[in-house]
Amino acid sequence: QVQLVESGGGLVQAGDSLRLSCAVSGLTFSGYIMAWFRQAPGKERDFVAWVNPSGVNTRHSDSVKGRFTISRDNAKNTVYLQMNSLKPEDRAVYYCAAGRRLPRESSRVYDYWGQGTQVTVSS
Repeated sequence: QVQLVESGGGLVQAGDSLRLSCAVSGLTFSGYIMAWFRQAPGKERDFVAWVNPSGVNTRHSDSVKGRFTISRDNAKNTVYLQMNSLKPEDRAVYYCAAGRRLPRESSRVYDYWGQGTQVTVSS
């Protein structure tokens, strides 16, 4: 059984930092692209970042580039999202996803998803 379990969400003030974690089990972690998506209230699920299987290549959406950093630890089967300089517009449920297909920024190509973790940023 494949499981993706997110943690690290919470309530913070604008300008603060938060680190999300996603623990993965039930698949060969090092063989999958890992990604983070987010969904704000009343909005569609949007791409945040992906990291390739080896962890060498990453891509971040324009809205978070320079503030957020995706990374992975294949020895721990865990992917992370370090979020710095948080803004109120970053408020959303953040989802971890695993997949192997293209395009990597599309939520439709990911096969496995976590339950989501809430991030709330007050101004």
